[in-house]
Amino acid sequence: MSKHDYYETLGVARTADDDTLKKAYRRCAMKHHPDRNPGNAEALAQFKECKEAYEVLSDPQRRRAYDQYGHAAFEHGMGGNGGGGPQYHDVGDIFGDIFGNIFGGGAQRGPRRGADIGYAMELDLEDAVNGVEQRITLPMLDECAQCHGSGSTDGKLETCGSCKGHGQIRMQRGIFSMQQVCPECQGRGQVIVDPCPACHGNGRVHSERTLDIKVPAGVDNGDRIRLAGEGEAGPAGAPPGDLYVEIHVRPHAIFQRDGDDLHCEVPIRITQAALGDTVRVPTLKGDTEIRIPAETQSGKVFRLRGKGVKSVRSRSEGDLYCKAVVETPVNLTTEQRKLLEQFEATFVGEGARKHSPKHSTFVDGVKGFWDRMVS
Repeated sequence: MSKHDYYETLGVARTADDDTLKKAYRRCAMKHHPDRNPGNAEALAQFKECKEAYEVLSDPQRRRAYDQYGHAAFEHGMGGNGGGGPQYHDVGDIFGDIFGNIFGGGAQRGPRRGADIGYAMELDLEDAVNGVEQRITLPMLDECAQCHGSGSTDGKLETCGSCKGHGQIRMQRGIFSMQQVCPECQGRGQVIVDPCPACHGNGRVHSERTLDIKVPAGVDNGDRIRLAGEGEAGPAGAPPGDLYVEIHVRPHAIFQRDGDDLHCEVPIRITQAALGDTVRVPTLKGDTEIRIPAETQSGKVFRLRGKGVKSVRSRSEGDLYCKAVVETPVNLTTEQRKLLEQFEATFVGEGARKHSPKHSTFVDGVKGFWDRMVS
């Protein structure tokens, strides 16, 4: 059976943010939940499809792979797992997560991992195309060096008096009975006897971390690099979050990038366009030559195969497109002006039409326009 588009399944736009996805996911899951539709095989199938759609779209890495390749990204392992989205194993897991979010609790045991961090890295086009290693410095909550993230001066812990070591407490709200993470021990089931004076028992301190980021060759605007475990440290020894480096390529003085292809403008003189010439043009790997044939018109594009970019998703390099722009000469000398005047004088009578085909077409069009206006 063919799968529906994940965005259509959740009823959201392709630009939906995380909050919109989560709200849509809750509505879809609750509408089609088996407990609300006993014996309804179609509702169960829709429920599973809703779960699958949210698992993919809530994970930045898997969502990016799906946006590019569709369902094929996961049929052949192209998208990977990513590890960021919720991985449910049965309907109880997914429904528990829904009610946990609604009522402020959840079935998660243990302290939560540290926060993910985003960093915008600006690159020159050359560095984005060829790859580069850059050193960055980030302010963040880092592991306390004095207690090594444990939050304890001597490492001694005792059973939490609120949850009796379970890490969760049961809450009764009307007809609903649910569990939530113990606010006293943050789900660990134990509390610190002697908190570390440097971090006050949190296991984290504000600091700056310096990292060397290896940017692969071929990245483009909007690409993100995920560095697992390089985000903020988790509280009291919990796992750290991830670091996401988003690439921003600065505008280039010569080239404009379009996927794997590059575009540039090549100014040529009137005489070069009329008589033909060989001109040198820049590429990202050095200069090369292109042949300008005689009678070249302004705007003509010359394609140089393989002189573009090999992106991180490509197996071959793109092309370079050079647009010829005929430039009007300026700062003419007296002799140059006289020569041009003599040259212009040769364009007289009906014989001049064959030298300027576009101009003749334009004049004929204007004449036809006025004839229709007065008729």
